[in-house]
Amino acid sequence: MPSFTVFKGSKDGSIQQSETKKNDLTGDQVLLKVTASGLCGTDMHYRTSDMVLGHEGVGIVESLGPDTKYLKKGDRVGWGYEHDSCGHCEQCLKGSETYCAERAMYGYADLDQGSFAKGAVWREAFLFKIPDNLPDEAAAPLQCGGATVFNALHSYHTDPVETVGIMGVGGLGHLAIQFASKMGCRVVVLSGSDRKKDEAMKLGAHEFVATKGAKELKVSQPLNRLLVTTSVMPQWDLIMPIMASGATIHPLSVDEGNFTIPNMSLILNGITVQGSVVASRYVHNRMLEFAALHNIQPIVEKFPMTKEGIEEGMAKLDKGEMRYRGVFVAE
Repeated sequence: MPSFTVFKGSKDGSIQQSETKKNDLTGDQVLLKVTASGLCGTDMHYRTSDMVLGHEGVGIVESLGPDTKYLKKGDRVGWGYEHDSCGHCEQCLKGSETYCAERAMYGYADLDQGSFAKGAVWREAFLFKIPDNLPDEAAAPLQCGGATVFNALHSYHTDPVETVGIMGVGGLGHLAIQFASKMGCRVVVLSGSDRKKDEAMKLGAHEFVATKGAKELKVSQPLNRLLVTTSVMPQWDLIMPIMASGATIHPLSVDEGNFTIPNMSLILNGITVQGSVVASRYVHNRMLEFAALHNIQPIVEKFPMTKEGIEEGMAKLDKGEMRYRGVFVAE
């Protein structure tokens, strides 16, 4: 019976080290040794819950259940927000298993394990082989952050000739800039100040617009698509005038408040607000292949996979000082 160290949230927000024991492997279950985990803003939401934290995991296959077919011991794999689905409903059969009514998602299922851990047991069907040229600390944040922004661009048919706006240069935004740029799009970054302009341009942005205190925003071309990667609600009186007719807005960050938008601007300009979660397995694999081919990697700060390291990383993220994605690395 496998057992491994895990790191949980608690009522007072402190990180608790614990031990998870699993039954002997059955079906297509795979036992992993966790080597790296990204730190996502969603993890902050669950910090006060009695559950194992983390959902951007990378690890090495240690042993395999009797029905596994594709992985072997020593393979490097990743996993993300979704751990299982029914496999038989309409959504599953058409490759949209992230919307399965019986989906097993982080924060709702498998609360005894996560990526803030020394080990994990997951279904082979929901594990992703990591390309050889992506190191563990780079691959980990792609399992959710990368999958989220790539899904918005890829699954909703972004065209290479589009002008794509990226609001925010953080954990999600700095990845979105790279993906959109490598897809051939004109990338316009919207950020509060010029502080991150040089870095955004190096990541692939073609234009940078500072919004704080502005009365009007100026861009070379209207935005066909806007990825909102900040938790702060956009200032629509500035944003709507630079949106193209028929544009799509993707709110991607997790926030408990309402996403509000002016009714008349939405109607008169045929604007679509498109909700989405992380990528399906098909899109997730394409994301990893695309990132490997185009050398898309997150900018990370590394911390040890310990109680102290996790608390340090979460404190830095909570202060808004992370550049741009925290990664916990096994010692």
